[in-house]
Amino acid sequence: MRRLTFLLRPSWLILAVIVAAFAYLCFTVLAPWQLGKNDSTEHRNQLIADSVRADPIAVTEVLDDDSGAHTEWRKVTATGAFVPESTVLVRLRHLDGAPGYAVLAAFRLDDGRTLLVDRGLVASVEGTRPPAIADPPAGPQRIEARVRASEGVVPDKTPTTQDGFRQVYTVDTTQESTVLGTPLTPIPTGTDKGGYLQLAADQPGAFTPTPLPQLDAGPYLSYGLQWLAFGLMAPLGLGYFVVAEMRARRRDRAQPATAEPTQTTTPAPPTTEARLADRYGRN
Repeated sequence: MRRLTFLLRPSWLILAVIVAAFAYLCFTVLAPWQLGKNDSTEHRNQLIADSVRADPIAVTEVLDDDSGAHTEWRKVTATGAFVPESTVLVRLRHLDGAPGYAVLAAFRLDDGRTLLVDRGLVASVEGTRPPAIADPPAGPQRIEARVRASEGVVPDKTPTTQDGFRQVYTVDTTQESTVLGTPLTPIPTGTDKGGYLQLAADQPGAFTPTPLPQLDAGPYLSYGLQWLAFGLMAPLGLGYFVVAEMRARRRDRAQPATAEPTQTTTPAPPTTEARLADRYGRN
């Protein structure tokens, strides 16, 4: 065991702690984070693919379903009327690579419940100013849309009123209910985020629809596997350096002892103990 006493030096102890901490993070934080994103992306892609093939159902069926099933991306129909003067703009959106806005409105169902509707995207004018936006059609309407989960809110991005429009930074049913001063019914999505409707193309009051995400799982699986590999390689690398150090020390000890010093002025070669002390420091 004396051959391993060098591992008690502060430099080796610090290195061992760093390697152990890195491996722990790889297995418990970094790899699960990426693999979890891969699972959620695959689940989202499956929901989108299923919704493309499925026929739309009445939104009231989703509103009245308390099973907790995932409903985001499901195609639904709704009958009712747009609420007058309920336009809200979402800032920091893009249309064809240029700055734009998403246009929101409230839609009151025939049964009296009111939903938030994303009418689509419009391009900004003069850089970042909103264009003139037509009101949604009045009177009874039947619309087809997709259920989307609210985006949440950004704490330091509060709603404002600019250029004659109420403006927000995210699509969130709770926040828009406060902005409009109208109770909005969140659509159950199977998550803790209440949903809203995103109008399909060629629907009453629709602008350019927000495109569906690409059905690509992304690099998350490979990233997760890489973090697992790094978590294995770090301890193996430490073991390699420990073995290399033991071999180096063994070679130093195997060298012949220093001969008795002569009367010449040539200094004697350092002893094995001195060589090790020079390389690794004295305990």
